[in-house]
Amino acid sequence: MAMAEFGCDPRSNYHAQAIRHIRHLLTTDLAQTLECSPILSLIDYCNALLHGASTCTIRRLQRVQNNAARIILQAPRRSHATPLLNTVHWLPVQQRIDYKVALLTFKVRSTSTPSYLH
Repeated sequence: MAMAEFGCDPRSNYHAQAIRHIRHLLTTDLAQTLECSPILSLIDYCNALLHGASTCTIRRLQRVQNNAARIILQAPRRSHATPLLNTVHWLPVQQRIDYKVALLTFKVRSTSTPSYLH
């Protein structure tokens, strides 16, 4: 699977930088919506495939997410990302992946699904 499918391609940084240029014109809620759409959807794409991915891949995705949080909150580029992620109510990438896989597993086990999913 290509890195572009995991959100680690120039498109992610392009979207982030484009929003950074107009960020001063946007409210925080609007900036978060614009940032979530292209960037976080790339991170969330195929979480089941990312489960067990290499540390390098997770770190790259985490950098993209950290950058998105800094842009939304207009924080300096070198600011620590953990409080920023808490402010925008985002889980770190590894926890996001684990949560989505656990949620999918719970839904398959607790609802009536086709037998091939059990």
